[in-house]
Amino acid sequence: MRLLVIGGCGHVGSFVVPVLARAHEIRVLDLTEPDNPVSGVDYHTGDLRDVDLVASLASGMDSLVFMAKGPTRDWGSPETAYQHFDVSVSGLYLAVKGAVRAGVRHVIYTSSMSVYRYPDAEIFTFPDESVPPDATDFYGLAKRLGEEVCRTATAEHGIDAVCLRLCFPMPDEEWPRNERPRQRAISTSGRDTASAIDAALHRRGHGFDVYAISGDGTGKMMSLAKARRELGWAPQDVT
Repeated sequence: MRLLVIGGCGHVGSFVVPVLARAHEIRVLDLTEPDNPVSGVDYHTGDLRDVDLVASLASGMDSLVFMAKGPTRDWGSPETAYQHFDVSVSGLYLAVKGAVRAGVRHVIYTSSMSVYRYPDAEIFTFPDESVPPDATDFYGLAKRLGEEVCRTATAEHGIDAVCLRLCFPMPDEEWPRNERPRQRAISTSGRDTASAIDAALHRRGHGFDVYAISGDGTGKMMSLAKARRELGWAPQDVT
């Protein structure tokens, strides 16, 4: 397929785009240039809120893959919170507008399981996709609102929007990090993150969908049953 990947030079994009590029034609839009450009990938530098630019780059594309996010520096500061909302809400809204203008009918949004509140306990069970998100921190709330942008786009434009709730995605060579037990239990390798996005590319004709994506293949902390059933996806690298 032909994919416009917004945010393809960021943390997730840096290890997902090389995998996706093996099977798909990739065009990337990012504020910054890639540190390690992938051969054959068409890179463009620009603002995702530029509707005309997005529409131009989305022309002829089969899907928009939106993985842009705010910065990690000064985490919790008002400025950082503002930038996360700006990307996940207004930025996503405008990028989808541009893509739809160009005729794109399918969107993948890399959301996060942070849309749910994290209890203080180290080991707990996340709700499944049938439970409405309840996060109140700025990051989780921004991701929640991003999902609502996608839901609204399906109603307004009649497109398909697939939200993947990622869990600590990281490069294969770093997976799994020896961190707190709950982070290690749900962390996701780069190849599994890429394969989830690839599976979501084929989920069409169903409007709005959300899926938990994690390396927790044994279901210790969350259920991946919906992704297995509807996407045909399950992690190969299991914590």
